[in-house]
Amino acid sequence: MIVITGATGRLGSQVVDRLLERVPAAEIGVSVRAPGRAAGLAARGVRVRRGDFADPGSLAEAFEGAAQVLVVSTDQTGDAAVAHHVAAIEAAREAGVKRVLYTSHQGAAEDSLFAPMADHAATERRLAGAAFTALRNGFYAGTVPLLLGEALRTGELAAPADGPVSWTAHADLAEAAAIILAGEGRFDGPTPPLTAPVAFDLEDVAALLTDLAGRPVRRVVVGDDEWVATLTGHGVPADRAELLLGMFRAARRGEFAAAGSDLEALLGRPATPLRAVLAEAVEGQ
Repeated sequence: MIVITGATGRLGSQVVDRLLERVPAAEIGVSVRAPGRAAGLAARGVRVRRGDFADPGSLAEAFEGAAQVLVVSTDQTGDAAVAHHVAAIEAAREAGVKRVLYTSHQGAAEDSLFAPMADHAATERRLAGAAFTALRNGFYAGTVPLLLGEALRTGELAAPADGPVSWTAHADLAEAAAIILAGEGRFDGPTPPLTAPVAFDLEDVAALLTDLAGRPVRRVVVGDDEWVATLTGHGVPADRAELLLGMFRAARRGEFAAAGSDLEALLGRPATPLRAVLAEAVEGQ
């Protein structure tokens, strides 16, 4: 059996959908905090059990009988995130799981300027010692529309200095995870960066928006302190604003610039272009 955690989330739900195209439903299980939200999966024949990283005792039953467990990383940061990931890893191994897979990140590194990357690196260290696969996923392309602010209204994409990022679609990464879980591709340890083949900075994003919207969108670089002050002025907690600023600092150091063909080779098709993700954002305005 293959068990997916976080199966009602944006990535986990798509992994399950793609896995159902490759593996009988009876061979798939999900571990979710609220089983009622996975009623649709249960109706499709998927085993649904409660599993909560914050309640390690619940994971023993959730992982029972699994040969593989995909631990989908949480949206927390810092020690809490690592503790939850480690709880899931240890519970999986205690349940006799043969391989633990983890949704890591292309930028996973202890010295990253973006705090969540250090969390991924710490989790990967705890995976060592038994069979594991760390999916070095590209930076989610779904983040880009969140960075646009009022760009489509004002014609100015205002943000701190950045650098190239190989923005990668959730759908592509979900399909890649399903392919690996189904045994159609096997990686031991960290995978190569699973990214789109091209990296874009926000200057490139502004150019794409100009073309898609049919009106000029200009990239405006805002000072780090000014940007943080603007966020906190809108009610964002100071520590959260500083964490978000770390993403830009890391990008301009080139931490997310890796781009290649490994994801496309695994998928057997072209990766979803950033233009398609932005087109949805423009249509939604």
